[in-house]
Amino acid sequence: SEFMKPALIILVAWMFAEGQKGEGVPGVSIAFCLYFLSIGLLLIQPDVGQTVLITVAFGAAFWMAGVPLSWVMLLGGVAAAGLSSTYFLFPHVASRVDRFLSPESADTHQVDRAAEAIAAGGLFGRGPGEGVMKRHVPDLHTDFIYSVAAEEYGLIFSLALISLFAFLVTRGLYKAMKLNDPFQQVAAAGLFVMVGEQAFINVAVNLNMIPTKGMTLPFISYGGSSMLAICLTLGFALALTRRRPGAYAQG
Repeated sequence: SEFMKPALIILVAWMFAEGQKGEGVPGVSIAFCLYFLSIGLLLIQPDVGQTVLITVAFGAAFWMAGVPLSWVMLLGGVAAAGLSSTYFLFPHVASRVDRFLSPESADTHQVDRAAEAIAAGGLFGRGPGEGVMKRHVPDLHTDFIYSVAAEEYGLIFSLALISLFAFLVTRGLYKAMKLNDPFQQVAAAGLFVMVGEQAFINVAVNLNMIPTKGMTLPFISYGGSSMLAICLTLGFALALTRRRPGAYAQG
């Protein structure tokens, strides 16, 4: 699924662009078929988090393709209904949502230890490698790496890290909107949204703003397929937005 995410965005952007040419290619239909196939495979696992990630990125690409806002709102409504249905279809989703809504009546060991680690960091942190509370945080090298960084480097570093991701996504979307080629524009926007959304989900879980979900923090969490895939994703995005003759609108 890690490598499927950027591949899907590239393919659906291509299909959206081909459909806009009016040459009889059913680009939108093919794009939606690829999307439903992807989320179908993810839900079989089941992996609801990656499904949400792909759905939002697909929606961003769909919107950047120039479709009417009513279509985007319809897709958003269907996606929200589908997400709500996972509560009733998958027991582990219901368990995580229940723990989030009623923490006093369930085991919230992960988020509690993460909150203690973040609080222990204070303004400037304990120092690199000096974290103490991190030893009690499950999955500290992947899902909860943000809490470790907050304990060792403090609030200022944590806010700087969030600002860096925000700048990366904002700048990437700005560059994407200036591109002349519809395929490059849609693909780059979808990829930057996906990177930003993954970072948002990881940080939000660490701060107990949303139910827990196994989602790595791009470029910060321990390596593996996720690290390689996120490097590939941003490599695609940079390739699409690099400055070359005729790529950008003048002015």
